[in-house]
Amino acid sequence: MSAIRHTPGPAAAEAFTFGIAITTVTTLAGIGVLVWTGVLTVIGAVATLLLGLPALLLIVSCLLSVWLGYDRDAVDVALS
Repeated sequence: MSAIRHTPGPAAAEAFTFGIAITTVTTLAGIGVLVWTGVLTVIGAVATLLLGLPALLLIVSCLLSVWLGYDRDAVDVALS
């Protein structure tokens, strides 16, 4: 018996966009606070944003896609 699979709907797309936006805003705010308190220099903040933010967004997008059901592959599509 095959499992019933539903495609992610508009609520999942909105949750994905919201998750990416929240991640970006909190990261920028956190780096801003670190620069403001003097823990991180401006050059360090720029380097962190250029090197760390894309990696963080990639990790978060992968986690959100699995959690929201976007992780279907060709085998899942062929079976449904």
